Amino acid sequence: MTDAETLMAAMREKAGVLRQLGYRMRFDLTDIGESVLLDATGADAEIGPATEETEADSILRLTAENLGKLMAGKLSPMLAFSTGRLRVEGSKGVALKLAGLLDED
Repeated sequence: MTDAETLMAAMREKAGVLRQLGYRMRFDLTDIGESVLLDATGADAEIGPATEETEADSILRLTAENLGKLMAGKLSPMLAFSTGRLRVEGSKGVALKLAGLLDED
């Protein structure tokens, strides 16, 4: 099972691409009960632990395993969404922008 620290490390490796997002995005990991915040509103993308009360422009709910696959490029964000492995709350536009950034990498 993938843990939040491993996922945050994988996200930090992609910080150069993720900082282009320009928004705050929270990932709620449904299988391990933890959350990760990607704050790309500053010059650099900040990635760290969050709570379910942490405000974000968009919230993605998915398993830690699926987030790991998304970050590794082994799962298409659009496929994950269309098959129900990824749920989006808040701005769908921000989620689509993230999908575009992950697909470019």
